[in-house]
Amino acid sequence: MRAIEQVTFGGPEVLHLVEADRPEPGPGEVLVRVHAAGVNPTDYWHRATGGLLGRPVRLGWDVSGVVEATGVGVALHRPGDAVFGMPRLPHEAGSYAEYLTAPARHLAPKPAELSHAEAAGLGLAGLTAWQALVDVADVQPGQRVLVHAAAGGVGHLAVQLAKAKGAYVIGTARPANHEFLRGLGADELVDHTTADFAAELSDVDIVVDTIGGEYGPRSLRTLREGGIVVSLASPAEAALAEPAAAEGKRARFMLVEPDQAGLRALSDLVAAGQLRVALDAVLPLEEAAKAHELGQAGRTRGKIVLTVAD
Repeated sequence: MRAIEQVTFGGPEVLHLVEADRPEPGPGEVLVRVHAAGVNPTDYWHRATGGLLGRPVRLGWDVSGVVEATGVGVALHRPGDAVFGMPRLPHEAGSYAEYLTAPARHLAPKPAELSHAEAAGLGLAGLTAWQALVDVADVQPGQRVLVHAAAGGVGHLAVQLAKAKGAYVIGTARPANHEFLRGLGADELVDHTTADFAAELSDVDIVVDTIGGEYGPRSLRTLREGGIVVSLASPAEAALAEPAAAEGKRARFMLVEPDQAGLRALSDLVAAGQLRVALDAVLPLEEAAKAHELGQAGRTRGKIVLTVAD
């Protein structure tokens, strides 16, 4: 099979197209013929540092494709089923390839309303937004939710999820993305290039921070008592919990986890017309390095996806 592989850590140039052996599903696993693979910031980090992966490195966690074969004991999926998901994170999944194996319960039926490219952009970013807003923050109708980098992969889905839950949604974004975000349901937008969101906003219940760094402490200033910042960018942000508690507020750092129930919840929202995946760029597998260059430029609106099979 064709796959993207790297033997050293570094920039996008370390990614190479290779011929590799097709994997075989073990007990409780399925073999998926990959139709599309999403590209995410965690891919850039693992490419540059290795993360928890060994060598050679096989990147990619977002996947949409068709079940080719099932291992012993799999009852949820059958060959021919279209599925999507985010298997194995933070361990290697290898969706930048024509085939991958995954635990059966790390995948869910692909929403019929989405193409494989769109579904490949939903798993990781959608689960991140869902787990941050629903599982960690317990978003409620009428709450004020602030989403940083609202036009990005996680951000544009978080805007829609918060709106679907009945929240008042505020986003930080460049002016060029304001009309796009209003179309997704954002109620209020702040141009982070010219305005200090921490000075303009108050009485916020939930902040979804996809950026990290000084955005965390500044976000605390926008919260009402009892509010929460859910940080997604760096484990270092766990240190925000102590100063938050001193102000009667909360801060949590979160890593997304494989979650079939979350995938099915996202699918239900897609079917209800409350959630869509915006694709910024769709590139062939062999242009994985270009996809990383585009993503790291920081101007992505929605998701970048690699197409693998027809």
